[in-house]
Amino acid sequence: MVTIAILIGSESDRHIADRTTKVLDNAGVDYDVRVISAHRDPQELEAYVLSSDASVYIAIAGLSAALPGVIASRTKKPVIGVPVNSKLGGFDALLSIVQMPKGVPVACVGIDNGENAAYLALRILGKN
Repeated sequence: MVTIAILIGSESDRHIADRTTKVLDNAGVDYDVRVISAHRDPQELEAYVLSSDASVYIAIAGLSAALPGVIASRTKKPVIGVPVNSKLGGFDALLSIVQMPKGVPVACVGIDNGENAAYLALRILGKN
């Protein structure tokens, strides 16, 4: 069983995932990190979300940042989005994550702030 699933839209977002996993390592919480694009690999993403036993998802994505929203559309579990500064100072990704339609909530932390995503996941789980 994995407690937290960390999904990144591309390998270029790995540095943010590394910040996230450091916090989780210090807290002693298990996690799984996968690179799955919502745009390039939608079937793989859906299969992963539907088969995962994770309690919380952290989705790290830049540009259009569809990853957190797609995950949230496939699960009732909490999803935390981390916008990445790829273009436009990361505001494009930030707005994509925070402007979700009603009924498909995604929590959002600051641009490139993988650490806060980990801290929020720990709070959701009652682990800090």
